[in-house]
Amino acid sequence: MERIQNHPILGETPERRQVTFTYDGKTLTGYEGEPIATALKAAGVMAHRYTAKKHEPRGVFCAIGRCTDCVMVVNDKPNVRTCITPLEEGMKVQTQYGVSPSKEEM
Repeated sequence: MERIQNHPILGETPERRQVTFTYDGKTLTGYEGEPIATALKAAGVMAHRYTAKKHEPRGVFCAIGRCTDCVMVVNDKPNVRTCITPLEEGMKVQTQYGVSPSKEEM
């Protein structure tokens, strides 16, 4: 995983508890309390959802919760902004297709 351990302005990253979560059925790890999008980025996941009309991939854009490019299905709830939602042990994170919780509903 690519992580900044010593930021030139923010300093060293404090110790954090590592947790596991699932992303589209795969088990991944991240740090408790970090944004879900951060854990996904560290694991190499760039596309969080696909648009309803053209099925185009979207990922993190603003990273402050203002847009909806990073929304995903989290614990079976669609439209969760992953850039501001803290990661928790055992979360179920899924790619979102359009505005529905599953690809079949497109």
